[in-house]
Amino acid sequence: MVTGETHTTISDQTLSRAQLEQLVADATGALVFERCDFESADLSRLDLRGFGFHGCALMEASFYAANLSRTTWQQCRGRQADFEAADLTDAQFHNCDLNNSKWRRARLSAAHFKDCKLTGANFEEVQALGLVLEDSLLVGANLLKMSFRKMQLQQLDFSEADLSGCDFRDAVFVGGSLRNAHLKLTRFEGADLREADIGGLKLVDARLFRGATISLNQAADLLGELGISVA
Repeated sequence: MVTGETHTTISDQTLSRAQLEQLVADATGALVFERCDFESADLSRLDLRGFGFHGCALMEASFYAANLSRTTWQQCRGRQADFEAADLTDAQFHNCDLNNSKWRRARLSAAHFKDCKLTGANFEEVQALGLVLEDSLLVGANLLKMSFRKMQLQQLDFSEADLSGCDFRDAVFVGGSLRNAHLKLTRFEGADLREADIGGLKLVDARLFRGATISLNQAADLLGELGISVA
């Protein structure tokens, strides 16, 4: 354990809920956990605001309804971790593996995900005002009815994701993919899709892109999906 002026660093420990609660009770400032193991731990409803998790194992851990505002997460492994109903306002996730994680009804206002693996993650009913996602995998994720309006979307792979009811109006895609995504009632008016992979679209999906900007090559590919050759 290393104590600094504003935080205490705890390294290379396997921590149960009871041990974490005692550390929180004794803390005089923020705690930073480095390479600690929380696998399958029940950390629900704990107040961990401002804490740091760096290189930690979080697989199948439960943070249900925990206060995680202003937390930082770097290079953590959190497959199937449960963040349902947690407060993650201003949280920062960098280079984390969060495949199949659960975020339903979480508060993600001004949260930031960069270089994260979020394949199969469930973001249903999240509060996402000011949420930033960049350079991340969201393959097969559930992003039902989320708003990305007027956002710049940097290298986001939405392949096979459920984007039903999402709002991409006036959004700019910088790379990334919408290949085979589910797009029922999704809105793209004013969106710039020229750098995105929009392969695998069906006729009913193509209609959703009315008012969006696509490239000549993308237009040819869309027509090809309809069996029309461009000479």
